[in-house]
Amino acid sequence: MNEITSHHCNLNIWAHLPDEVWNTVANIYERMPGWRGYIDGIPHWFGLEDEDVYIQASVEPSGLSFYAQMNQSDWDSWIGAFKSEATKVLGFEVGEPEDGFV
Repeated sequence: MNEITSHHCNLNIWAHLPDEVWNTVANIYERMPGWRGYIDGIPHWFGLEDEDVYIQASVEPSGLSFYAQMNQSDWDSWIGAFKSEATKVLGFEVGEPEDGFV
């Protein structure tokens, strides 16, 4: 059950939010497990695209977007921790817009 699979999600952290929100998001990035830093301006965790396990993020019109390649339980744990921490420090409930988070 440790099969490496692809995962994707968008969060309701929108591109038009003020710089102070994005500065806070950048601080959250750095505190998340597996932080590797920015590579060509793209935040990465655990590895790079040519490795088996990695997470990367980008800001899209649909919100803050994460793409990951890892096993399901590790992904669920990691993205759950990100949502929880972001909710705590940003002051609004962070989640996926398709699940009703605005």
